[in-house]
Amino acid sequence: MVVFGGKLAETLLVGAIITLNGDLGAGKTTLSRGMLNRLGHSGAVKSPTYTIVEPYQLDIGSVYHFDLYRVKDPQELDYIGFTDYLAEASLSLIEWPERGHGYLDDTDMGIEIEHLTSGRRVSVSAQTDRGGAMLAGLRKITDCQ
Repeated sequence: MVVFGGKLAETLLVGAIITLNGDLGAGKTTLSRGMLNRLGHSGAVKSPTYTIVEPYQLDIGSVYHFDLYRVKDPQELDYIGFTDYLAEASLSLIEWPERGHGYLDDTDMGIEIEHLTSGRRVSVSAQTDRGGAMLAGLRKITDCQ
């Protein structure tokens, strides 16, 4: 998942909102770690399960890693200024996006991670033109290797 996250980071377009779906332990945070490492972050990448958001200041700008697992009502996101984070971010990675229903209508890319007996299955879909461009870039990278 770290390698895939790194490849995905190579296709990043500034302002992207990427949702990460999958069961507990599927690899959402590990994929995020791969992206953040490729973008220049050298420290630890932890799941923001309790803090809801973990900010990173990188060369590309502000990157926000969200984990909405503990959000019970999507309106709770108003209290943390969720839409403000999305507006100023160069990249938003959002785990458990279904818990933010009504706040995530404009996501660029959705990633579904399924934990299999041996390995994982990753499905990527684009919801916007920006997401489509990133997906096309990802296909070029993975087809060349």
